[in-house]
Amino acid sequence: MPDFDPLIKKISDYVQTYQAKDESLQEAKTCFFDSIACAFMALEHDQVKKFIEIDYIKNSQGSVRVIGTDLKTNALDATFLNGALIRWLDFNDTWLAKEWGHPSDNLSIILALVDYLKNHRSTSLNFKEILNYMVMAHEIQGALAIENSLNKEGLDHVALVKIASASVGAKMLGHEDHQIKAVISNAFIDGQSLRTYRHFPNTGARKSWAAGDASAKALKQVFISEVSNESYSTVLSAKNWGFNDVLMGKNPLKLERDLGSYVMDNILYKVSFPAEFHAQTAAEAAISLSSEIKGKIQDIKEIKIHTQEPGVRIISKKGPLNNYADRDHCIEYIVAWCLLNGNLNSNSYSDISASDKNIDKLRDLMNTVEDQAFTKKYYDLDERAIPNRVIVTMKTGEVFEKEVIYPLGHKNRRAESLQFLKGKFQNSIENLNIKSDELMKFYDEKNLDSINIYDLLNCIYK
Repeated sequence: MPDFDPLIKKISDYVQTYQAKDESLQEAKTCFFDSIACAFMALEHDQVKKFIEIDYIKNSQGSVRVIGTDLKTNALDATFLNGALIRWLDFNDTWLAKEWGHPSDNLSIILALVDYLKNHRSTSLNFKEILNYMVMAHEIQGALAIENSLNKEGLDHVALVKIASASVGAKMLGHEDHQIKAVISNAFIDGQSLRTYRHFPNTGARKSWAAGDASAKALKQVFISEVSNESYSTVLSAKNWGFNDVLMGKNPLKLERDLGSYVMDNILYKVSFPAEFHAQTAAEAAISLSSEIKGKIQDIKEIKIHTQEPGVRIISKKGPLNNYADRDHCIEYIVAWCLLNGNLNSNSYSDISASDKNIDKLRDLMNTVEDQAFTKKYYDLDERAIPNRVIVTMKTGEVFEKEVIYPLGHKNRRAESLQFLKGKFQNSIENLNIKSDELMKFYDEKNLDSINIYDLLNCIYK
């Protein structure tokens, strides 16, 4: 059998040996609670409740729990539902590079396996181990995203969630080196999602559960590897039939950078606005300008949005917006709403909210263009900026302008973000029948060794 592709070997070596430093584990703790907050908030939406009520999942016997509910099901479906909840509102953490994504999507498989290992393998874990698994999953997905663009090939970024979840899931189940490599190879073979559902004219809500689906498929490959020793060592590089030749065209998948904790250390949080991350600073700028133009909406002549190249390519849209998923990925809708209302929340994208005729009137006045300096800052790994500038020109010639380079959830504004992240978590637990006081004690605890993961998890499930 030929040697495994170097990329697979690098990932396998990493998950078997890596131990994050305490500051990275502390960041992972912040990310853990932020992800749970997103799941809790998603439970308020009727469509999410329908997913939890799917008959075959609800009636499946199992012991693996689902965030914020009393449902117990099998590990695969718990992974799917936990992932859907974390991702549903487009409010969880974000990673932007050549590829984009939300690395906390991988928490779904980690949570499911904590329950599964305890109940079926008599294997106990501690909180630091959970956080270390998060660091590794973030790093695998994010490092691949730095060097590779699946979106340019029409593939969805959840393919990287599948690889990261499979790698970490295999390690959690105690797989040895060859098994881990086998799992990764099978995850690459497994069919990859198209980006169809993220773009006009097919934009839809699948993006809210696609990552949970990817993590569940990863876990399926992990379990299969326990009864099958098959592996595909050159799944990436094989001529004609490998991942690269079939899917990546002239841009074969690569992973040249060393793996550590870079992604977790530089992760982006959606602190205030449930909107696609390339528009976060545009929302902040527009909200800042809203007080300046209050009562003057009819006097606006033109609105310009200066953004990064991915902002133009991904979320600049003309014409009708058909649903919630279309609107929260439209920079013009987001700016219009923020200028009109001075705020932005998950209800801003509802059909009722979108019925405001002033939104489309403002969109018709907008011109979204790339600022090459913004694009350069965006791709600079030392900056990781997501800049936007909103310029409102009035019929009188008066101009209102606001530029924001780093969003509130950026590492450069981390200290400023912490109080808002805590508020986000507190707000998420207000209306749930869970042990909120105990949860807040865990949130505030700085000593990771003193947090019992099972006591913590007993607070996030009903």
